[in-house]
Amino acid sequence: MSLRRIVLRDFVIVTSLDLELASGFGVLTGETGAGKSILIDALQLALGARGEAGVVREGAPRCEIAAEFDRPESLQPWLDEQGFADDGGLLLRRTIDTDGRSRAWINGSPATLAQLRVAADALVDIHGQHAWQSLTRAEAVRELLDAYAGIDATALNAAWTAWRQAAHTLREARERQDAARQDSERLAWQIAEVDKLGPQAGEWAELNTRHGRLANAQALIDAAETAVQALDEQDDSATRLLSRAVAALQAQAHVEPAFAQTIESLNGALAQVQDAVHELHQHQRHAELDPSALAALDERLGAWLSLARRYRTTPEELPTLHAQWKHELQRLADTLDLDALERREASARAAFDQAARAVGRQRQKAAPRLAAAVTDAMQTLGMQGGRFEVALQALAEPQSFGLEQVEFRVAGHAGSTPKPVAKVASGGELSRIALAISVVTSRLGQAPTLIFDEVDAGIGGAVAHTVGQMLRQLGQDRQVLAVTHLAQVAACADHHLLVAKQRQGQQTLSSVQAIDAEARVRELARMLGGNERSEISLAHARELLSA
Repeated sequence: MSLRRIVLRDFVIVTSLDLELASGFGVLTGETGAGKSILIDALQLALGARGEAGVVREGAPRCEIAAEFDRPESLQPWLDEQGFADDGGLLLRRTIDTDGRSRAWINGSPATLAQLRVAADALVDIHGQHAWQSLTRAEAVRELLDAYAGIDATALNAAWTAWRQAAHTLREARERQDAARQDSERLAWQIAEVDKLGPQAGEWAELNTRHGRLANAQALIDAAETAVQALDEQDDSATRLLSRAVAALQAQAHVEPAFAQTIESLNGALAQVQDAVHELHQHQRHAELDPSALAALDERLGAWLSLARRYRTTPEELPTLHAQWKHELQRLADTLDLDALERREASARAAFDQAARAVGRQRQKAAPRLAAAVTDAMQTLGMQGGRFEVALQALAEPQSFGLEQVEFRVAGHAGSTPKPVAKVASGGELSRIALAISVVTSRLGQAPTLIFDEVDAGIGGAVAHTVGQMLRQLGQDRQVLAVTHLAQVAACADHHLLVAKQRQGQQTLSSVQAIDAEARVRELARMLGGNERSEISLAHARELLSA
């Protein structure tokens, strides 16, 4: 089994509910308005459905829903990836307050509604009481066949997106030809202007440094000469003074050993002065007065500043702007290359057609299998001789889902030609066809729990008994829970849950409890429309159970 337990607090008209669920086929019954679908609604909220403040019981600050499941092995990698603790089970919990604010947890860790919905896909399949309505919607019909066929539309969707983007780019390029050509000519002229200068990244700072040296060359030479004189060439230069100090101390070092450290320090200072003198001589040898080089630098700096002002940027940013123009020019060149864009669009269309044909082949193989399975189910649902068909109709223009539309057709009795279900089927027939499809498709799902919310509406008698048998048979392999108003269906259940409402002061409250034996007989008698205390009604109910 999968769904072990469901707990409700202050949900709609339920004050408190703690219900354990069993495996097999179980039914929920009760009088009209008792709240038979409350459990289903609550479970959908625990599985990530959209919630509103109206689900909070009047007078309560918030409602709480918790659903405990056996953990499917297929969900374990996802739980590990998302960081949800694992104790062997799976607990989904959610609260909604009177302001509509919602919070959710998985195994005690905070979760998003999107994460609840991911978990739900592996836990529960819900077939609603208005399932027949989807049979009249082309999109729902196609999705149902695709799910039956096990189609993975990932490649098709990616190919459709790539084709539409390529087509959009081509269409935009055709529309922007004149503007793009003008932009291209303007950028080409601007690039040619800047190409004459050929600015390089980092060059502006280097030019300014060189210009400063050339502009102050004589002052630099004079400063170096003065420093050399003071350090080495004058009688009282630093070099000669340090040398005298060292000689004087060395003469007395044999008397005062402490002079040795001072001598070492002075020798180090002398070496540094000599190094400085060497560097200054090097500078003097390479220093030059070059008016022509200075003029050339002035000219280049002026051109650089002029271009920066013209294009409203700083001199430092001019090389970057130049590179951006080249990139934009290449993009425009690609836009103007209609032949390349047309080839790209054609290639993307071919890839989409290939993916769409592959999906179409899968639909063609699955359509007769689904039709046969639903036709077989119809024979036991009061539509003997009826026939169900799945038609694939080619589209005039491709769509994101492929090259064909799917249509369900039905013949209600032998000898008639199948026609679209929305045109020929009555409400009751639609309900039975929807039930047949629900039963057929539910066998293929992986979710361990199946829930049927009044999908048996519009049927009765022997057909209702057949529906009950179908659901009971499903319950041999999966956990099945059905909300029903038919005694024939309820009598087939392995477990029976009774929903009842009662007045407490000014409030109407609902409760759910498991029933068996005589309590179940009385409930079936009530559902049959008789007096639950009448021996005839009770006998009829016992007969249903024994059957």
